[in-house]
Amino acid sequence: MITITINNKEIKLEKPVTVLEAARSAGIKIPTLCWHEQLEIYGGCRLCLVEVEKMPRLQTACTLMVADGMVVRTETEQIADVRRGILEFLLINHPLDCPVCDKAGECELQDLVEKYGPAKGRYKEKKRKVPESFEDPLIVRNMERCIICTRCVRMCENVQGASAIAVINRGGHSHVEPFSGKRYDCEYCGNCISVCPVGAIMSRLHRHSYRPWQLTGKTETICPYCGVGCTLVLQVRDDSIKRVIPKMGAPVNNGLLCSRGKFGYEFVADKERLTTPLIRKNGILKKATWEEAITLVADTLKEIKDKSGSPAVAGIASPRCTNEDNYVFQKFMRVALGTNNIDSSARTGYAGAQRFIENIFGEGATANIISGLSNADSVLVIGGDPMAINPVLGLQIRACSRKGGSIITAGNVKGLKYFSPLKLQAELHSETILLEGLVSALKDKKGLSGSNKKLEAEIKDINISSEDVAKKCGVKKESFIKSVELLSGAAAPAIVLGKETVQSSGGSYKLLLAAAINYLINGRIYLLSERANEQGLLDMGCMPDSLPGHRPVALAEFRRRYESEWNAVINDKAGLSIFEMIDAAAKGSIKAMYVMGDNPAYNLPDSNAVEAALNNLDFLVVQDIFLTETGRLADVVLPALSWAEKDGTFTNMERRIQRLRKAVNREGMEDWKIVSEISKNMGVSLNYRDTEDIFKEISKVSPLYRGLTYEDIDKGSAVYPYKGEPLRSLTGDIQAHKGAGIVHGKLHVRLERPLFHSGTLSRRSPALIKISPEAVVKISPDTARALSIENGNIVMVSTKTGSLKLPVTIDKEVDSSYIMLTNNFEGKGAFSLMGYSIDPATGAPCIDNNEAIVERVKV
Repeated sequence: MITITINNKEIKLEKPVTVLEAARSAGIKIPTLCWHEQLEIYGGCRLCLVEVEKMPRLQTACTLMVADGMVVRTETEQIADVRRGILEFLLINHPLDCPVCDKAGECELQDLVEKYGPAKGRYKEKKRKVPESFEDPLIVRNMERCIICTRCVRMCENVQGASAIAVINRGGHSHVEPFSGKRYDCEYCGNCISVCPVGAIMSRLHRHSYRPWQLTGKTETICPYCGVGCTLVLQVRDDSIKRVIPKMGAPVNNGLLCSRGKFGYEFVADKERLTTPLIRKNGILKKATWEEAITLVADTLKEIKDKSGSPAVAGIASPRCTNEDNYVFQKFMRVALGTNNIDSSARTGYAGAQRFIENIFGEGATANIISGLSNADSVLVIGGDPMAINPVLGLQIRACSRKGGSIITAGNVKGLKYFSPLKLQAELHSETILLEGLVSALKDKKGLSGSNKKLEAEIKDINISSEDVAKKCGVKKESFIKSVELLSGAAAPAIVLGKETVQSSGGSYKLLLAAAINYLINGRIYLLSERANEQGLLDMGCMPDSLPGHRPVALAEFRRRYESEWNAVINDKAGLSIFEMIDAAAKGSIKAMYVMGDNPAYNLPDSNAVEAALNNLDFLVVQDIFLTETGRLADVVLPALSWAEKDGTFTNMERRIQRLRKAVNREGMEDWKIVSEISKNMGVSLNYRDTEDIFKEISKVSPLYRGLTYEDIDKGSAVYPYKGEPLRSLTGDIQAHKGAGIVHGKLHVRLERPLFHSGTLSRRSPALIKISPEAVVKISPDTARALSIENGNIVMVSTKTGSLKLPVTIDKEVDSSYIMLTNNFEGKGAFSLMGYSIDPATGAPCIDNNEAIVERVKV
């Protein structure tokens, strides 16, 4: 125990910290400008100078470590004089433009000058002049205000790892510039804006639209984009979100955000938001009242159920909706409509991958704390770029590299390429051999422990040499051998798995191999998650064969618990997956479908065929915040509220349950309330006052969530395995499918998952559109030369399922065996060009076997 005294207050510390940290822990404020809790010690501004007994000079509190018996004073006349002098120096060049500066009211320099002075400046020389830069679409730079604290540079380089900005010039001419010149060429995380203590780097989204003291609300909530679940604060004026800032100390992101979280909130106020229900009359969607729409939906669903039976109705839930929304939706489908035909877009990867992995290792095997990645000594990344899919998780992998950990990447992982990764870049469609090689080599090095007989039985006959890997995959033998040594010698290894693996031919077999690698090195598995509540969606029972808490619907002893609580009989037959629903709709056996908060006509592969299947339905209900591609096909469209307009909970990829809180008001109903009203009109009452009421029922009926309350969530106690009962013992036989062979030498289409977009939601965010404004097809330089194509040329990309006209971007990171397209822009989605087959083990679509023809369009 270390005891020190600061300003006559005795402080006891369990471990050595800086004087500044010790003072903060005791509620004593020492002024700083260069120090920030997310950054390393710098000691540049000198404003934190303090007096320490028996030390002849003033000491910087941010660099001085405490010692037992130390006596410190933070506010004396001498210290005040020094701070006043430092501030006077800073004001030599800093403009006195507080009345027009957006930072006024929360400017750290302004606060310190108010406290310590000086009252006026003594310097008569002209202030430096640096033109304010509006070259960037999102970030405005006013370098006349810059105090060279270097917070932004250190954040960008040492925390974000983008190294996109630096201090240029020298002396009084120093200021911060992006390396790319006028416009930023970076990841647009906005974290430089968050740490700037003055108004030198600001967001353009809210420029001159409010002052901090005019904010009427500051609401802590969860980001609506990916499965990391970053905590952020929505700052509101006049019922409009003006700014999003991260929350310092949040358990998942600790004050960090990505481009989508920082700048992607504008869709909430989009003018094209649905405001009233729409009913199709004479082939045209026309405005209707809520009563009309709800009555029509209830009556028609009941009629189809009575005439064709419960199996003729299906429902698609949403990973964008809250746990409460999804729970009520699946209950409605099972109780009011009597069907287990309920699934979601999580079926395209996350759901099947998680079930496959947890069937091998037990439930909760993928529920690993994200920040733990930074402390791993080796991280193997397979099947996706974490920095594009789950950027804040990717930052933990970058932090691992900075701490000396080894990063091994199987595939093209662009976001980690500057973090000394050991690259195992297998040729297209040879990833299976690479993974088999890793299993074989690790098996030889580590042996089989005998703790998982089922898994060992699957891998015991795998025997691929390093020479075979080098020959068949094009991977350097030395890199392969080194990767085996790093993985086998790791004390705290981790594996990060992305959708590319799950959605490839033989995806389940590759998952088996990844699981085997994890078993052999005794690691942790992380599944990348593209949507905010994919995990919660599954936990709520939005699956055709599982009830809330992952209890199998086929087992009577589990069903009885829910039947007793819901006062209903639950169908004991598993329902259809989302892809089986589409097939059944095309064949006419599914007559009605209710889609809540998703867009299957765009978000599922072979989207043209999906659209045709949905058109074949007798009745389609779509509940969403925009009139999506699926909404345009609907018979009834119900306007829902967005994430910022309702309360509830999300469950992130580490299975942490977090609160969503209403920040702005809008006319309309929450998703759960719309479903409840329809159910009531069908004669099945779902009586809930609010989302907390729903959550109480969830914690009562779901063994996994047993005893959980909103209070537990607010305290941060809702981390897996909570207080409940995971199904650790219910593991079955391992079934993996190796997939069909793929023709080599052809040009194939691959799906790009971009950093700046997420599904179709981000296309409604003007800020993100400014960064990435249009769909393009990315091709390799070799392909461009072979086809006589240049950057910006318009080409026709054709496959068996469709064709698109797109501009070309030549990208040296792309291999000549494939082209890359995104699935985010209206009318330009990659899924319209991608047919699929279903992996029988995971139920996920295999989309990597789509041959493409690229032809230049003559203008």
